[in-house]
Amino acid sequence: MVNGDLSVGRRTPEHALWVLVASGTLTVMAGAVLGPVVNRIGTSLGVSQSLAGLVITTHGLFIVLTSPIAGTAIDRYGPRRPYVLGLVLYGIAGGAGLVVETFPALLVTRAVLGVAVAFVYTSITVLIYSLYEGTHKDRAMGLRGSANSLGAAVWPLVGGVLGTLSWQGPFGVYLLALPLGLVALLTVPEPARGSTRDADESGLAALHRVVGGTPVLLLVYALFSGTNLLLYGVVVYYPGVLSTVGVDSSLTISLYLSAMGTAGGVSAYYYDRITRRLSYRQLTLAAFGLWTVGFAVATAASSRVVALVPVVCFGLGQGLVFPTVLLWVEDLVPADRQGQFSSYVATFGYVGQFLAPVVFGPVAGAWGVRAVFGVAAAGAGLGVIGLGARLLR
Repeated sequence: MVNGDLSVGRRTPEHALWVLVASGTLTVMAGAVLGPVVNRIGTSLGVSQSLAGLVITTHGLFIVLTSPIAGTAIDRYGPRRPYVLGLVLYGIAGGAGLVVETFPALLVTRAVLGVAVAFVYTSITVLIYSLYEGTHKDRAMGLRGSANSLGAAVWPLVGGVLGTLSWQGPFGVYLLALPLGLVALLTVPEPARGSTRDADESGLAALHRVVGGTPVLLLVYALFSGTNLLLYGVVVYYPGVLSTVGVDSSLTISLYLSAMGTAGGVSAYYYDRITRRLSYRQLTLAAFGLWTVGFAVATAASSRVVALVPVVCFGLGQGLVFPTVLLWVEDLVPADRQGQFSSYVATFGYVGQFLAPVVFGPVAGAWGVRAVFGVAAAGAGLGVIGLGARLLR
């Protein structure tokens, strides 16, 4: 069932699983919990709303920049220490927002938070790779994906409630990482390490060698980047679709987006059972099929009930893709480079989020928000055709 040294007290993979799952929600929480108070942050600190939005995006930039460094450190030193230190840094940097009183200082703490998230995100991935085997690994990765999706549904609501007390209130949630780091120190074992990587081979040389020999790896990264591009397309532009069916309340809009996270949590929760019957390509095909249907419905939804279908379809597909990508990467890369290559998953994911307004903004400006989902449906439909043809061959 498991790998690693199980002799240290209660440091067993069974005890570690729920700590890893809980930590996984923190990587989603990093930005989501502040969404409801961005406007109040701008007003309180005397900056424009556009600048205030940097509070949400700055940590993402530093995740992109730092993830490869985190992956290299994990390959060299093992995942446990970077994981625990990342949690501690996360709690300190995130919780600093409780006492910071100037906008530049707040952005510095958000940058440090991004560094912490990069280490936590990739360390969790490699710990799951190393501590679990077979269906237990599928189960662990599915639970992680489920927790991420449900966290995306719950954390904005938590942030909204705490934001009624103060714009700084939601920053207190980040402090949860400190006791979680202590629990991780006591419960998460250090995985047994196999052969170490070739010290004479640079990360760039390894990238060229592995990608050159396994070009499908780039398609897997592109799949995750595209998934996140679509996710933020929904987050940014679907409220515009909802307004056309009479949904204008921010609370009601948040409930629709929460339904997306809940649907993703359900499909990811059952991932280990689903993957017994379907290959990675088949799971990806199923996700593209769900997205094609959901986005097509979004272009013509005329009632509040029908408008629920697109977010549920997208969430179900996203819940399948997240664990599939991470497990697929593990299958394609050398064991001594798991940190390096799994770190690129985070990099490609956050690049996809950044590109969403770049790709869809001109479409929305020229033809309206429903056209955004027409384009998304066409793209997902091409994915269905391409993958379907590949599977038939």
